[in-house]
Amino acid sequence: PGKFCYRPWRTSFERLIRPKAGWWLNYRKSSICIKTNLSLALQKGVPAGPEFAMLIQILTLFPEMFTGPLENSIIKRAREQKLVDFRLINFREFTIDKHRTVDDTPYGGGSGMVLKPEPLFRALQFAKEYREGAQVVLLTPQGRVFRQETARQLATVDHLILICGHYEGFDERIRAWADLELSIGDYVLTGGELAAMVISDAVVRLLPGALGSEDSAVYDSFNGGLLDFPQYTKPPEFEGMNVPEVLLSGNHARIAAWRREQAIARTVERRPDLLAGADLTPLERKQLRDSGFPNPEDSKQKISFKD
Repeated sequence: PGKFCYRPWRTSFERLIRPKAGWWLNYRKSSICIKTNLSLALQKGVPAGPEFAMLIQILTLFPEMFTGPLENSIIKRAREQKLVDFRLINFREFTIDKHRTVDDTPYGGGSGMVLKPEPLFRALQFAKEYREGAQVVLLTPQGRVFRQETARQLATVDHLILICGHYEGFDERIRAWADLELSIGDYVLTGGELAAMVISDAVVRLLPGALGSEDSAVYDSFNGGLLDFPQYTKPPEFEGMNVPEVLLSGNHARIAAWRREQAIARTVERRPDLLAGADLTPLERKQLRDSGFPNPEDSKQKISFKD
């Protein structure tokens, strides 16, 4: 066993026993070893406490997939600063049969296998015990498309639980436990693990203190519903391509106006579908109408969790 190896305590489904110094619960007879060092609190053998501003728990069949994304860059620094803590829960460990079955054939026939509700339900109930007020997100191609506004709203949640699907899909009854269903795009992935990584990264970088500069998130693409403006760095001339003169002028008012103009122009050219939800001034709306675009109404909708 490695340094961060945890052996689940043996127990029965009828009597759930929380170990004094551990956090894992096992529903089968054999003992297993989970090797991970993805959580600072987990390394100490204690559940995440109030010192972590945010707790993200991920229910998955493949926790090993998260090793790289959660141990590097912004997410790593955010964990070290105790801005966020991650818990990976393999819901296969919440099965009670000797074959550790998590899926079965669909009623009515058809190809593929469907995730059973029982192991996920037990894992979810266990995850909710860490911290009150958990918001449960089901990752599915049938969910609402994940956008920057969604990330901003999820960043205000103290406890987030992401459920990763796999195989052909979920038993429909699993949806009853989710507060929100999200998709990261109109394409199909092997499982929800990659979607969980995308959402975790987008949310964590919005936590106060996660980025080196507080302005970094403010000027990101999709902030205010627009794409980002063009960025340049040294040298001022390369292979005949020059940095725009306005950026070298030192006139901050002109630079801000140029960046705003470029952000709108780039959005019109590349993602005109975003204009309906963009934060535009009356003058900017008029200029768009004069250019042949309809008046972009503010159609942004906040996500709403189920009561």
